[in-house]
Amino acid sequence: MAKFRSPLKILFAAACCLGAAAPAFALQAVSIGNFSSPVDIRVAPDQSNRLYVVEQSGKIRVLQNEVPVATAFLNIESIVDFGGERGLLSLAFAPDYATSRRFYVLFVNNSGNVEVDEFLRSPANPLRAQAVSRRVLLKIPHPNAGNHNGGQLQFGADGFLYISVGDGGGTATPGEPARDLGSLLGKILRINPLPSGGKAYQIPPDNPYVGKTGRDEIYAYGLRNPWRMALTGHLIMIGDVGQGDEEEVDILRIPAAKGVNFGWPQFEGNLVHDNSKPGPDPAVFPIHTYSHGSGGCAIMGGHIVNDVQLPGLKGHYIYGDNCTGEIRSFLPNVSAQTVSGDSAIGISLPGLTSFGRGRGGQVYMADFGKVYRLEP
Repeated sequence: MAKFRSPLKILFAAACCLGAAAPAFALQAVSIGNFSSPVDIRVAPDQSNRLYVVEQSGKIRVLQNEVPVATAFLNIESIVDFGGERGLLSLAFAPDYATSRRFYVLFVNNSGNVEVDEFLRSPANPLRAQAVSRRVLLKIPHPNAGNHNGGQLQFGADGFLYISVGDGGGTATPGEPARDLGSLLGKILRINPLPSGGKAYQIPPDNPYVGKTGRDEIYAYGLRNPWRMALTGHLIMIGDVGQGDEEEVDILRIPAAKGVNFGWPQFEGNLVHDNSKPGPDPAVFPIHTYSHGSGGCAIMGGHIVNDVQLPGLKGHYIYGDNCTGEIRSFLPNVSAQTVSGDSAIGISLPGLTSFGRGRGGQVYMADFGKVYRLEP
């Protein structure tokens, strides 16, 4: 992923950088607050009206009824290495958060390694977390480079925690870790985050490499930098940042993604990148790609829209690009692995970093200084 750019004034246009016409319905991006480098937007499964914004420097901010609360929900800036593509990158709430108070964060620590930790919400104040409750789950060595950390956490309907991790960036052998089943880099991991038997987390017994050659945590592999990943019901959706030629979106049913090789570094999108480095399994090609020739450089993956206020986007996958800021959507046919109607929605957010989904399906978007809600 290219280094994030500074935010500019929000642009509204009928069509933008990639040349496709906007949908036939008008949309607007409404600012709901100013933030410092927001990179993830979440709601908790506790029936509250709270929205949580992850700031890359190491803070999580909470909004009550879309109004920012002055005091941070969590501040771990002292243990986060922030700069470029490093920082606090993602947040996920346990499915039983309302009673367990457990949530998880992914960040780059002061040693440059990717780390996943557990924290607890305060039992007395739902707007504050307990920093002293920190429990380290997983540290993934990330030598030699500050980029390609990946960095998304998502709980699946199965109750397990899915973790996207980049390939390690500018290593001595670029792309090698992504196809190496002995490495956790360039992968989608799947764990049960609860401790057991003296171990910090458990391995789901049906993970594809349990009892086989390969790390037990791995669910899928062959990814370059899966910066943003979403799980919606039975689907996994990955925006994998390309190198110099193509950006890609992968959408599969979650069971179908088990053990899948997404192709990097043999392929970049649909293009051959290095045929001397195939993975152990044949590559599965993306459902959608776009070329850097159109101005894009780093895909910001989104999710399937189900907001009743946005009927023209219902069932569409929404995504954008960090370099152009243009936001687009398409209708995926997951069974056929085809898309239709790929077009700009008429809004650009230069410095676009992430998408979020509200309790009612609301679409939220972040650039490098604000969070917005998409509405008619």
